[in-house]
Amino acid sequence: MLGLILFAATPEPVAAYVGPGAGFVFVTSFLVFFVSMMIALFSLLLWPFRAALRFLRYAHLAKPKVRRLIIVGFDGQDPKLTDRFMAEGKLPNFQSLAAEGCYHPLQTTFPSVSPVAWSSFSTGTHPAKHNIYDFLERDRRTYLPLLSSTRIGPPDRILKIGRYRIPIGKPDLRLLRRSRPFWSILGDHQIWSTILRVPITFPPDRFYGAQLSAMCVPDLLGTQGTFTLLSTRESEAGFKEGGRRVRLKRVDGRLEAELEGPNNELVEGAPVLTLPVKITLNGSGESARVEVDGTALELRLGELSDWVDLAFRAAPGIKVRGICRMLLTETGEHVSLYVTPINLDPDSPAMPISHPAYFATYLSKKLGKFSTLGLAEDTWALNEGVIDDGAFLQQTYDIDKERENMLFAALERVRKGAVVCVFDATDRIQHMFWRYLEEGHPAARAAQTNGDGRPGGDGQPSGNGRPGGEHADAIEDLYVHNDAMVGRIREELREGDMLVVLSDHGFTSFRRGVNLNAWLHENGYLKLQDGAKGEGEWLREIDWAETKAYALGLTGLYLNIEGREAQGSVKPGEEAAALKAELIERLSGMRDDEKGELAIREAFDPSALYSGPYLQNAPDLLIGYAEGYRISWDGATGVVAGAVIEDNVKPWSGDHCVDPRIVPGVFFSNKVIDRDDPALIDIAPTACWLFGIEPPAHMDGKVLFERESIE
Repeated sequence: MLGLILFAATPEPVAAYVGPGAGFVFVTSFLVFFVSMMIALFSLLLWPFRAALRFLRYAHLAKPKVRRLIIVGFDGQDPKLTDRFMAEGKLPNFQSLAAEGCYHPLQTTFPSVSPVAWSSFSTGTHPAKHNIYDFLERDRRTYLPLLSSTRIGPPDRILKIGRYRIPIGKPDLRLLRRSRPFWSILGDHQIWSTILRVPITFPPDRFYGAQLSAMCVPDLLGTQGTFTLLSTRESEAGFKEGGRRVRLKRVDGRLEAELEGPNNELVEGAPVLTLPVKITLNGSGESARVEVDGTALELRLGELSDWVDLAFRAAPGIKVRGICRMLLTETGEHVSLYVTPINLDPDSPAMPISHPAYFATYLSKKLGKFSTLGLAEDTWALNEGVIDDGAFLQQTYDIDKERENMLFAALERVRKGAVVCVFDATDRIQHMFWRYLEEGHPAARAAQTNGDGRPGGDGQPSGNGRPGGEHADAIEDLYVHNDAMVGRIREELREGDMLVVLSDHGFTSFRRGVNLNAWLHENGYLKLQDGAKGEGEWLREIDWAETKAYALGLTGLYLNIEGREAQGSVKPGEEAAALKAELIERLSGMRDDEKGELAIREAFDPSALYSGPYLQNAPDLLIGYAEGYRISWDGATGVVAGAVIEDNVKPWSGDHCVDPRIVPGVFFSNKVIDRDDPALIDIAPTACWLFGIEPPAHMDGKVLFERESIE
């Protein structure tokens, strides 16, 4: 089969942190993989000639100031907690690194949302130049959300042969981040970079180096992460976030169900591909034999399996491959089996997730199977009560270990150039376990139940009187874990290495949620259709002709401007400017009357924050929530009904989508920098400078050194 085989899921909205949605998945044929290997071999044969040309071309460049630049990102590591744990003597390696070089708070981006922050990290620019403002952006024609960083579309033509539909040509797959990352600029000067799981790198960049993509890599269904719960329990209700329920049926002394995969776009009607799952309980009921796709697993109650290979048969000789993990969550009167989102198989990825194309396969062969999903830790399953704290932590630490193995393999192989690796565990564990960090958090007080009605979580008092049981100190334990990793990394440093350990933002509590669309409706800026209650998601019940403003995403608010939005009602120019000023005045300083607290510190006008060619794509307002507040769950998914401000009782209890000034990141280095106010956008120009390259003039960041040498 030549070229690419396309599998398209129904084009529903995509919502990343606020909920997964559908996209497209296409499968690389064996021929494509074979051609990639031949190209690699050909490149190897040409290496001596290319090396000679490189020497002649780049011999005039300034001498690099470092031999290797090693950047380790702990997504979300907070300076307040870092300071506290260092003062308590729990982070000796961070303390030693700071003493050897320096430690500073690191200014994050406006807004302090991960895809925005990491895009600024990589490009050295503000959002108006890299075009990423949130996980989501709105479709101006339909008002529905779109994933902000990636576009995936079908091929131009389809050849129909009987019941089969054969795609002609390549699908449309684009990274929407603009401005070039610093590793591409280094590559222009033949400086090698290995880039591991840095967010907003899907599809992967093409440059002189190797890269494994991260945030926004979909699962095999084309979503941002959809788990499955196979259960004997009867329930008409589906999961609100990120999952689907499948009924287990009893057949001849065992339990059977169909595990759903992607839609088969090779066949007329695009039926869902499935694999049979069979579960046989053992005599004690403490374990079970699970059979799927020719693989038999012995699963003990409460223990996550290793990665399981899956192959969905799409057409004669054509299989769509993925991997998942499984967890037997109950085996008594009822039986339930949790299946993680089906990740793309790194041995045979259905989408391009690495550069070169074989890099993911190389890592898998060298280190073993690993998660490929952009948001790999299943926060949705914990939010829905399908898995408990312990299972989530095991999954998160396993993914962290996969990442660590990749980093140390790169440190072993890369002798000159840049090595960058981002670890997600700090972000995910703080999101889900902040409820145990502060007394009286509504999420810790709430009686948590599993999505199928079983009691869940570990909300028992611990020995120190705080809820959380053995996981009450999950966040502190993680910081200690990160500290130990920093110690191991420092042991691998060589002469001429510069080590930077940083985070893209910090963290704070998420106790109360603000539904901006409910506020807009209550104050006359947003109108519902006649008879509508505002309970539908994604603003589907709005009377756009009578609506002046609406909120979408985690921090953005938009004006419904005539000529820009499909059904705009606000005239551009003076009317729009007056409305923007009015909303800024009314939202800035907004209070939570029930609690007597500040809910919104300030509403920002992006045009006052930055400038650039993509400013026109920015939200009209960015909302800087106060500590303890964030967009509510209903507000994030476009539900208008309900309270304007309400308690957040979900395990997802910490956040950073607030006023960026209260959640800076951290910056550690074994070299002393010359500025005491570093910002995330300064990393890219500094990386260029360290390798003797003049930073491009369009970069907004500044080099962190003023002297000519860092020795």
